[in-house]
Amino acid sequence: MSRLAKNPVPVLDGVDITIDGQQVKAKGPKGELSLTMLPEMKAEKTEGGVMVSTESKSRFHQNMKGTTWSLIRGMIQGVKEGYEKKLEINGVGYRAQIRGKDLVLQLGYSHEIVYPQPEGVKIECPQQTEIVISGIDKQKVGQTAAEIIKFRPPEPYKGKGVKYAGQHILRKEGKKK
Repeated sequence: MSRLAKNPVPVLDGVDITIDGQQVKAKGPKGELSLTMLPEMKAEKTEGGVMVSTESKSRFHQNMKGTTWSLIRGMIQGVKEGYEKKLEINGVGYRAQIRGKDLVLQLGYSHEIVYPQPEGVKIECPQQTEIVISGIDKQKVGQTAAEIIKFRPPEPYKGKGVKYAGQHILRKEGKKK
């Protein structure tokens, strides 16, 4: 049972929430997002925020109540402030650049990797070894970052590859003679 969902989702200033049946829409200064809830979930606007409830006592629906609460909170924060993930590239000759709307990565392969920019996500390269991914949808920003890291995850011996900024890579000791 979710403890967070017992409280209403706080609505930030400048964000407008509309609830139409199973559709919850959030509109703010950065854009607009919508969520379709399960048929068993109910959302109501109160003066404290958005209250999520369910009549079912099953464990699945109680878990989904907390998940729905969290998704609504993420939508509200996304349309107000947005989300951002920073990636670092480590390795000799490894670099990234923006060419048109595509991210072009050189990660030690014999070819360049061209990653098209997804809809609703902005990719920037302030330096050749940095990638900044931003957008209003938390899931899309995280998925884009994960897909870029998947091209060359950091390896444990020298730490070469693409990683999240500030991520600590556990290093292994090399062969001994």
